[in-house]
Amino acid sequence: MEMGLRRAQGPDGALSASKYSYVGGFDFTSNVLAGQLYGIPVRGTVAHSYIMSFSVLAEAQPRMLAPRAGGEPVDFPCLAVTWLERVCQLLHVPREGVSEGELAAFVSYAVAFPCSFQGLVDTYSVMRSGVPNFCGVALALAQLGYRAIGVRLDSGDLARQAAEIRRVLRACSIQFQLPWFEAVPIAVSNDISEQSLEAFGREGSDIDMIGIGTHLVTCPRQPSLGCIYKLVQVNGRPRMKLTEEEEKMTLPGCKAVYRLWDAAGRPFMDLLALADESPPRAGQELEVWVLGGSPEALRVIPAAAETLHRTYFKDGQVCEPLPSLPEIRSHAKASLCSLGPAHKKLREPEAYQVAMTEKLHALLQDLRQASQ
Repeated sequence: MEMGLRRAQGPDGALSASKYSYVGGFDFTSNVLAGQLYGIPVRGTVAHSYIMSFSVLAEAQPRMLAPRAGGEPVDFPCLAVTWLERVCQLLHVPREGVSEGELAAFVSYAVAFPCSFQGLVDTYSVMRSGVPNFCGVALALAQLGYRAIGVRLDSGDLARQAAEIRRVLRACSIQFQLPWFEAVPIAVSNDISEQSLEAFGREGSDIDMIGIGTHLVTCPRQPSLGCIYKLVQVNGRPRMKLTEEEEKMTLPGCKAVYRLWDAAGRPFMDLLALADESPPRAGQELEVWVLGGSPEALRVIPAAAETLHRTYFKDGQVCEPLPSLPEIRSHAKASLCSLGPAHKKLREPEAYQVAMTEKLHALLQDLRQASQ
């Protein structure tokens, strides 16, 4: 889940983050406006402030909840207390240590959303209060024919606590003969980064859903993107920016871009060519110059070549139908899956090569010499 709305930067940062996180592979967003505008599935949970706004069970209003299959409504807080006592006895948890305000919040939320009840269990003690309260309310809902959709953790050792919660869910499942209860999804959040995800995968965990905000919608490793905008052609004549800082130089001329694939079906290089050049062909040997690499030419033979550059907007008009957001997401997923594992490593990834053709390289050299 993308959950970065509060931390996104700029006037459109939250919507952009939600949209492009979904394109990049996230399944849900907590941003309701992004869900409305772009059709992204929306998921979320209650806040700690909601849990803390309750003090005693009497504050849970309304109290009555009808069974899902129909019938007479029951006093839901009383039913939840009955189940909570049974859970505390099973878990050997003192009933006195369970927060009544937290229970009231869970009960109130469950009455309002009985088909989508999810408990945020770390406002107080996770194992002495949050989890018993969640189980009590979830089991009360189960008696009326509803199924809770999950619990959420937002602090502490997430993997360890998830394992403890899963053991409790399993114990309740066995004790109260509800096979589905042990598989109630566990969601986590709390400044999760790439390193957190790597650790979850490496160690194995009982976590089913991950909410990521700050490290997704902001970029602490690269707080600004070093881009420049310069003209490359004016009235049919190529132009380039020349500077002693090579990374600020531009490549001249109107260009086309191609992706070269190897025999294993992996992309190994993107190739920049002048727009009037013939496209590369499968099995054809090419002499190329890798950007930022050796000054010497490299010879490559692609097994396949794909045209990347397509014109969607020309002379003020959309000239080709724009893909939908699901189509963009599917394309991005396929592209990431095709990329070799060496390029996707979190630590010391192998650089993906971008190169230019012999003709573009010759133009670059000509303009360099002409400026001297």
